[in-house]
Amino acid sequence: MSSTKPGQRKLQILQALAGMLEHPKGDKITTAALAARLSLSEAALYRHFASKAQMFEGLIDFIESSVFGLINQIAEHEERGIDQAQAIVRMLLAFAANNPGMTRVLIGDALVGEDERLQLRMNQFYDKVELACKQALRLAASQGMGLEDEVAARAGLLVSYVTGRWHRFAKSGFRHNPADGAPVQIALLLAAPQMA
Repeated sequence: MSSTKPGQRKLQILQALAGMLEHPKGDKITTAALAARLSLSEAALYRHFASKAQMFEGLIDFIESSVFGLINQIAEHEERGIDQAQAIVRMLLAFAANNPGMTRVLIGDALVGEDERLQLRMNQFYDKVELACKQALRLAASQGMGLEDEVAARAGLLVSYVTGRWHRFAKSGFRHNPADGAPVQIALLLAAPQMA
């Protein structure tokens, strides 16, 4: 009889999947390889997850709950909108640096060839992140930092910056830390335009 609690085994499977995503060799991750890594049968995996897509959904759930939980904390602790925007971007870069396997989910390359609803969920994730940036920038504009009519453009720019840093991190084999040089870059992205 196994001493592993039901929820604990699910977590072990997700951690193993995330670990495998940290060491991409161009091979698609199979349930057979995942089962072997855990010394389980594929049937044992399917007792916890109905499909591989459900396993990836578990990783996306973790990403969403972590990132949006942190965004809520930032909104509660930072009174200035500009500080919220900076903190959100720094957190997103740090999250990737601390979770390399998840970065491959964030940029979608781990989802290639998987159920298309997974990529749709990641697209919704990006939309929600951009919305959080807009809210912070709207607050900043109301506090005299930036212009209201620039909020959408700046929020889009911040999300594009973050995703670009995530891509570079993943494509470099996780050698280029996404947070390197970020404070100066973020300050440039959020700098108020010079009035002529």
